[in-house]
Amino acid sequence: MNADFIIVGQGIAGTVLAHRLEEYKQRVVVISHPSLSASSAVAAGIWNPIVFKRLTKSWMADEILPELHAFYGSCGHKLHQNFLSERAIIKPFTEVQEATLWQKKSAEGNQYLDGKIYSDFDLSEKDHATRYSKVLEAGNLHMQEFLERSREYFISGESYLEDNFEFESLSTTPDGVSYKHIRARYIVFCEGHLVRKNPFFGFIPMKPAKGEVLTIHCKGIRLEKDIFNKNLFIMPLGNDLYKVGATYAWDKLNDFPTDEGKEELLAKLQQILTIPFEIIHHQAGVRPSVIDRRPVLGKHASNERVAIFNGLGTKGVMLAPYFSGILTEHLIHGQPVPAEVDINRFFDAV
Repeated sequence: MNADFIIVGQGIAGTVLAHRLEEYKQRVVVISHPSLSASSAVAAGIWNPIVFKRLTKSWMADEILPELHAFYGSCGHKLHQNFLSERAIIKPFTEVQEATLWQKKSAEGNQYLDGKIYSDFDLSEKDHATRYSKVLEAGNLHMQEFLERSREYFISGESYLEDNFEFESLSTTPDGVSYKHIRARYIVFCEGHLVRKNPFFGFIPMKPAKGEVLTIHCKGIRLEKDIFNKNLFIMPLGNDLYKVGATYAWDKLNDFPTDEGKEELLAKLQQILTIPFEIIHHQAGVRPSVIDRRPVLGKHASNERVAIFNGLGTKGVMLAPYFSGILTEHLIHGQPVPAEVDINRFFDAV
């Protein structure tokens, strides 16, 4: 089989990059396996243009959000399914100073902060009304549907190989790469936190964080569309189902849910929800964050046929469309990668 690109990993990074390369009329083969990282598959897919700690705009939000809508909208047309839900994020206030700071930041021109303060929201009948405001232009990508429909699409186009990637089966030349029966011009690794075991890119200073989420069934939560955020998020899924998360842990870096993670989520949830609920699912994944909390992309310093697209962390849904375009322009047209996200920022330390 001949292709232009081999992509290893079909999480959010690999899936988005594959679709982006197809926009450039490139022949892509995606290689993935269920044993690879489950981070994307269990994620809620929320995008949030605000950093709550400082009430500032998320990094590059103004440039990234238009690309997010354009890209996933195009994928929806291509795959005959809408994958985006635009939702506000409800942010309750526990102190007067929080509401004052919120209004100040909004008045300074942060268009993602609703300047109004509301006092008419009860999470359930038994909860007391609380003062809150909203993050605007937020929402979520229906991650599981997007990944599965994309996988079906790649399979139907004979562009998908379910395989536990074997590095000993990969060979490279100045003109291209070969993997088993596949020949291509480039190979791009999109393995998430498992890049730590990659012989080409294992030197990247990753700081992966394990996250756990619950899906609960609960009658009586007064959320129809918007996302509630107070020490955790509660996102409605329909039919009285809600996704709740997430934890952060820097040990036990695997995809297995833990009792500790469940108890942490339950303790936080029970502080804000006073009505009974049932746990339907408990899932875990490892977020592929880099130590400087920026994506990492570009070609290997000593093998230009080998490239990487990784480090999207907690904001993969937001970052993937924009930076897949940057990487595609780099690989096809030789455009430079911005220094802040360039893999070369780490080669000097090797």
